[in-house]
Amino acid sequence: MSTAVTNIGELVTWEEGRPLRHAAAFVVDAGRVAWVGDAARVPAADEVLDAGGAAVIPGFVDSHTHLVFAGDRATEFEARMAGRRYSAGGIRSTVAATRAAGTDALAALLASRVAELRRQGTTTLETKSGYCLDVAGEERSLRLARDVTGETTFLGAHVVPEGWDPDAYVELVTGEMLAACAPHARWIDVFCETGAFGADQARTVLAAGVAAGLLPRIHANQLGFGPGVQLACELGAAAADHCTFLSDADVAALADTGVVAGLLPGVEFSTRQPYPDARRLLEAGVRVAIATDCNPGSSFTSSMPFCIALAVRELGMTPLEALHAGTQGGAWSLRREDVGHLRVGARADFVVLDAPSHLHLSYRPGVPLVGRVLRAGRPA
Repeated sequence: MSTAVTNIGELVTWEEGRPLRHAAAFVVDAGRVAWVGDAARVPAADEVLDAGGAAVIPGFVDSHTHLVFAGDRATEFEARMAGRRYSAGGIRSTVAATRAAGTDALAALLASRVAELRRQGTTTLETKSGYCLDVAGEERSLRLARDVTGETTFLGAHVVPEGWDPDAYVELVTGEMLAACAPHARWIDVFCETGAFGADQARTVLAAGVAAGLLPRIHANQLGFGPGVQLACELGAAAADHCTFLSDADVAALADTGVVAGLLPGVEFSTRQPYPDARRLLEAGVRVAIATDCNPGSSFTSSMPFCIALAVRELGMTPLEALHAGTQGGAWSLRREDVGHLRVGARADFVVLDAPSHLHLSYRPGVPLVGRVLRAGRPA
């Protein structure tokens, strides 16, 4: 069954040389983009989807989320808004709630959050474990996550749980826990930060994950200058996420290695940390992704449009750069070539906006502009 998508006011494809098309159309066949071109030359198809003059963009690729958890931390947010400083330790309250949750209840919470992301235009998402910090709980979290996405990340090294010696916990993460979790994961991650794991511990965790067949990514340089970005570049990680505090050497290393800088502006909005400087990264030739970091502690938003608007307002990006980072950039972060764009051959994941242009995503922040969401050419 083929579908011609017509009457598009503005089509964002990320085709080289023609990222934006006007008076354009495209054809979906067998869930893939089969043709892109001028609306006057659209080939015949089995059915027609009339975009009504609206903008059509690639589905958002949210390359960093933490969706498998129970409870919330609203009172912690309230305290931060009253002036309390953010630190890594709040994770432990979510660990207690998630461990206590029944599997069916946890699965229902996860499904609800995924549906929330879908309604806001996210068609591809990554999500992590990291809110149980024991073998059975981390394995359960990843098993549930695998039911909703193929982009699952083992984050047993989120923080050191209470009562554990840090080195003993790293031994557990890289041994029994990794063996239980690796079959359900594609990625290995570690929170390399003051209050979590140092450079040597993080290197040990990532190396063990790679040896088990997982691909590395890292939480890096969120709370201050540190070794995380350099470690990501040393190990060939797909992405270093947060990148709030970067030295000139960090920026140069990201540019030289092609490691994607994952920027998570919802975190800075929620924690009152300084925002990262996307302009500095882009001008250095660094590949940039924007993601929600949806989690209960530091960024409880599932809205990629909101994060794109923040990227324009606070990170120094143009509206087109921010949209690119939330689509093609997210695909780079996940090492995916089939999503994040609407070039011929892509999976037909796209969003019809209730707006004539991509500019409205940042021009009208907070307004629900996602009209229709389609994955592989079918309603999501």
